[in-house]
Amino acid sequence: MELLTVLFLIALLAFLVLFFYFIPIGLWISATAAGVKVSFFNLIGMRLRRVIPSSIVGPMIKTHKAGMEISSDQLEAHYLAGGNVDRVVDALIAAHRAEIELSFERAAAIDLAGRDVLEAVKMSVNPKVIQTPIVTAVAMDGIQVMATARVTVRANIDRLVGGAGEETVLARVGEGIVTTVGSAESHKKVLENPDSISKTVLDKGLDSGTAFEILSIDIADVDVGKNIGAQLQTDQAEADKEIAQAKAEERRAMAVAEEQEMKAKVQEMRAKVVEAEAQVPLAMSEALKKGNMGVMDYMNFKNIESDTKMRSSISESSEKNKEISEN
Repeated sequence: MELLTVLFLIALLAFLVLFFYFIPIGLWISATAAGVKVSFFNLIGMRLRRVIPSSIVGPMIKTHKAGMEISSDQLEAHYLAGGNVDRVVDALIAAHRAEIELSFERAAAIDLAGRDVLEAVKMSVNPKVIQTPIVTAVAMDGIQVMATARVTVRANIDRLVGGAGEETVLARVGEGIVTTVGSAESHKKVLENPDSISKTVLDKGLDSGTAFEILSIDIADVDVGKNIGAQLQTDQAEADKEIAQAKAEERRAMAVAEEQEMKAKVQEMRAKVVEAEAQVPLAMSEALKKGNMGVMDYMNFKNIESDTKMRSSISESSEKNKEISEN
């Protein structure tokens, strides 16, 4: 008998645990008190569909109190898709209060796309100011200009899905600054009237295809950088000098090579002369043997040779004396 009582109590306790698990009485009482109609079967169905009832009932109470009606099926579908139900509901309430047209389907799509829909609604009401990094551009006179801009943007809810983000806006603004400064004749005009940059850039419609609407572009700071034109000219002159030096070195090397080649040719010709001179005694000996040349002819040849050497020696001596006298 006692065993049956214990088993009965265990079974009763298990039943109560399962009952309160599938039917959260406290949550049902809160929903009923707030005027939200949620049946026990609906709560049980949420448990069976692996949906946390508090994640659905809580947002339903908030929308009901805000004067908006969203069915539990819509909230459950978004929850099962991996969306943030609480954030979507908060965004819908904020948009409703600010009189911004935003449907549940669009808010859910924005949330599933990975964007913060609540932050987007807040940015639609209170525009955000984003500052560009330092943008460096060069005017037509070669002077570098460095500028930073503050861009006031407002979220465009209709383009949040598929629209480009802040990085694209900053990149386009930077490109516009570079183009505007680059088309200026002088950097002085940019410094005198920096508003011309913001006006020109703003007229380009840079927010096209982005998730934002650009309200204003204000130049926060403008500084003068390096003289890029002069630096480029200096670099070009240095490069031209190196090219000229390389060509001169090439010509010098060719001249040296040609000189060495001529010296080699001279040595070759001298060798030929020595070789020819070496053939003279042999030819004379052969002529004497054959009787083509007599002894007197040979003696006359030697006298002429001695006379030629004497004349050459006298000529060299006179030239040396002349050089000494001139010095």
